[in-house]
Amino acid sequence: MTRILVASVGRKRASAILRATEEYEARLRRYIRFDSVLVEPARLPDARAGDAREREAAALERRLPDDLEFVALTREGDPWSTRRLADYLDEMRTYGRPGATFAIGGAHGLAPRVLARARTRLALSAMTLPHEVARLVLTEQLYRAATILRGEPYHKGP
Repeated sequence: MTRILVASVGRKRASAILRATEEYEARLRRYIRFDSVLVEPARLPDARAGDAREREAAALERRLPDDLEFVALTREGDPWSTRRLADYLDEMRTYGRPGATFAIGGAHGLAPRVLARARTRLALSAMTLPHEVARLVLTEQLYRAATILRGEPYHKGP
């Protein structure tokens, strides 16, 4: 069974966005082995953005399994359709690859060393998204991709 991990930098705050994310995570677990991890942001002033990215990179790297493909979310990444994401999950299953980790950076993005580690760079949008929103969008899209692969009616697009 394909394993997916969403690793992100941010704080866990009670909100409607968090409840929606948790709902999609629960739904997704019916289809694939899914987990998510959240690491604390560095909380440094903007003038020390590089230091913040490096601290967050260290915290993320401690939580990343070595056996999963690494996908970094960044505005400069490739924009995938939902169908392309479904195809990616299907390729992992078809070719016996264990799964993927999707990493979402903090307020200043991912450190260059984390981006360099990525097999794939994915853009959810050309716009900057707060990590909570990025997690929600990514988790919902993973769920939608899983329903596509099962031929279920959740996805109504082409």
